[in-house]
Amino acid sequence: MYSNDKKNKYICIHGHFYQPPRENAWLEVIETQDSANPFHDWNERINFESYAPNATARILDDKGFIKNIVNNYSKINFNIGPTLLSWLEAKDAETYRLVLEADQIAQTQFGGHGTAIAQVYSHLIMPLANREDKITQVIWGIRDFEMRFGRKPEGIWLAETAVDTETLEILADFDIKYTILAPQQAKASRKIGSSTWNEGGVDPRRPYLCNLPSGKSISLFVYDGSTSQAIAFNGLLNSGKAFAGKLMSAFANTDEAQLVHVATDGESYGHHHRYGEMALADCLNFIETRELAEISNYAQYLEMFPPTHEMQIHDNSSWSCVHGIERWRNDCGCNSGRAGWHQRWRAPLRNALDWLRDELIPLYEREASLLVHDVWAARNAYIDVILNRSEANIDKFIEKNASKALNKEEKVQLLRLLEMQRNAILMFTSCGWFFDEISGLETNQIMQYACRAIDYAIQVGGEDLHSKFEQLLAKAPSNVYDNGAIGYKKHVVPSRVNLERVGMHVAAVSLFEKFPQRLELFNYISEKEDFERIIQGNQRIVLGRTTVKSRITFSEKQFSFIALYLGQHNIIGNISTEMDLRTFDVMKERAMTSFRDGNLGEVITLMQTFFGLEKYTLQNLFYDEKRKILNDIAEKSLVEAEAAFRDIYNDNYQLMSSMLNTNLPIPEAYRSAVGFVVNRDLQHYFAQEQLNIKELRRLIDELQKWNIKLKQEESFELAANERIYKEVLKLGESEATLEQLQLVNNILELLEKMNIKLNIWKSQNAFHRIIKNYQQGEWVFISSAWQEQFLKLADLLKVKVI
Repeated sequence: MYSNDKKNKYICIHGHFYQPPRENAWLEVIETQDSANPFHDWNERINFESYAPNATARILDDKGFIKNIVNNYSKINFNIGPTLLSWLEAKDAETYRLVLEADQIAQTQFGGHGTAIAQVYSHLIMPLANREDKITQVIWGIRDFEMRFGRKPEGIWLAETAVDTETLEILADFDIKYTILAPQQAKASRKIGSSTWNEGGVDPRRPYLCNLPSGKSISLFVYDGSTSQAIAFNGLLNSGKAFAGKLMSAFANTDEAQLVHVATDGESYGHHHRYGEMALADCLNFIETRELAEISNYAQYLEMFPPTHEMQIHDNSSWSCVHGIERWRNDCGCNSGRAGWHQRWRAPLRNALDWLRDELIPLYEREASLLVHDVWAARNAYIDVILNRSEANIDKFIEKNASKALNKEEKVQLLRLLEMQRNAILMFTSCGWFFDEISGLETNQIMQYACRAIDYAIQVGGEDLHSKFEQLLAKAPSNVYDNGAIGYKKHVVPSRVNLERVGMHVAAVSLFEKFPQRLELFNYISEKEDFERIIQGNQRIVLGRTTVKSRITFSEKQFSFIALYLGQHNIIGNISTEMDLRTFDVMKERAMTSFRDGNLGEVITLMQTFFGLEKYTLQNLFYDEKRKILNDIAEKSLVEAEAAFRDIYNDNYQLMSSMLNTNLPIPEAYRSAVGFVVNRDLQHYFAQEQLNIKELRRLIDELQKWNIKLKQEESFELAANERIYKEVLKLGESEATLEQLQLVNNILELLEKMNIKLNIWKSQNAFHRIIKNYQQGEWVFISSAWQEQFLKLADLLKVKVI
């Protein structure tokens, strides 16, 4: 079917792995995203479906058994956005390690050239940025890459491949050798030395040189558009061999060196297309084992075959907008498909953010010039602080950039100024314009950054730009609200956090925390100087004095606080930054006495007397902590409800069985009790320290007997995935017993009986490692019974043993 002459045939697959920053702009953490359930957030979900599986992709034999596990990142050209890499580093250290390791492996395979390239830092549309922001994007992207991969990047990914000549000039200034563009971004080409330009399409199988007005140049790779489209949207990832066939069919019948290459969102491999990472691994394996072509990457190919042709670009063009870059500033017609919705809000939103950026520039230049030698050099160097926020590193940064010795207040001022600029950059993240509605998740995210920058402007220069910003947003028509300002007030403004709100949160959380004297809350630290907590029945009270400090800017405030828990979800409290120690001591003594005497009315009166009428409640807490407290409270209440349901279930079981056997309708109250009890037991089954296989069999039989539907199926599957993985890990330990092995087999068989579709790639990876140890003779079976069950598990996990 294919020629086995691979001479001068090279293949490169590029994956653009990226997620927009999702962190709350004040807390610097991702709060729960219910749409990603049963995962905490979308980063966590997509990591489970794509990023992690691509680091350990399975290759199957003809019978569907795993014969090898490979790291796709070592075989493909890729970029992973800095904000996503920082999340991986914190949340999935193993996948992060494998990504970095893949680049090291690739250097040994591809002539010293790694597979990773950098990305402009925060995924903004470069042609729409001012020059200083473009420079910062490139510097931050390069520096982030160097810190993680330990080398200079040879290429860089432009967000949405959006390009203009000035951007290419800046890339060349920083010694970037190449970038990747879409076919429609090529304006004209010609053989180097020719005087005639050929308008229109270019041959994607060769690199091109782009000579710039400055006299510098940069190489450009224009990916194969039709094949890339087929990967993303036309089902090409349904078969690795079909994928390979499509790539091979793109070669021309020539002896000249040629590179067939594609570029897609990396999330296509596993998230958008389930098992897409396996199709990718199978495709590359098929090409390599049959010696159809050489797998390469852009940097290696560029070294072996420098450009023989040159190219001109269409300025202000991109890969995902046929109108150039209008998707990020106009209602051009490009959208994500919500019928009947317009995007007339895009231009007013762009205007509002451009206005805010331009208002912040003179404020930053004026105030920062009092503290540093060069305000823009300091901003560019601030990436070193973003990557390492230790106090020692921040002091090192200040020492290098400050124009004088800075006192404590001046250090806080400088950090606030730089954070104002960081947020002013993040507010242009491209995702804010990509979708259909101004009040959507991604647009709310970038408006959070705008709001955060405005808050910093008030702190560093006393300039409140909020009112004018809302007026500009009011000019943006929404598909959901009357205008963009309404959605902004509803979804963004309530997210605002200052030290006072952190103080409120510290006080309320102290009602329940085991060790409340020192709390680390997101990017804040609370150190208590005085603290008392009294618990009487369902009521409790806390009183204290605490200093809350930001880990980002080192700003801090001291608070006196009191919080009263009245049971259920009823929390009231007060804080003060004005109360002196003597007054606090008087208040504390009187409030504690009244609480011990059971006089809650007097406690509330004292709160008003010493703190004033303004109180905070549970609703003032941060989202995740509020959920945690409410869930804990609800769980306690559910204990009583569960007991009632279990009484109905146990007391009436024989009666219900008799009714079932005689085909009589079972009262709905009984059915509800059965459904609640069985589902609750199943949801908690895999959290037990010791698993009882008989209990799982009984619960499955109950589902079938009463024709009950398993609720929260995804949560159950995830819990099963994780517990099976932990049990498989035990099998590699010397003390693993035959009973443990049989347990895993029995669980897998029972879940198959339930038609539960497990995503057990982690268990397969762990078992594959055990198989390798067995094949290398590092251990032997302890008995024939153990061997029998081990081989049975291999069948259940679909892992090839020999």
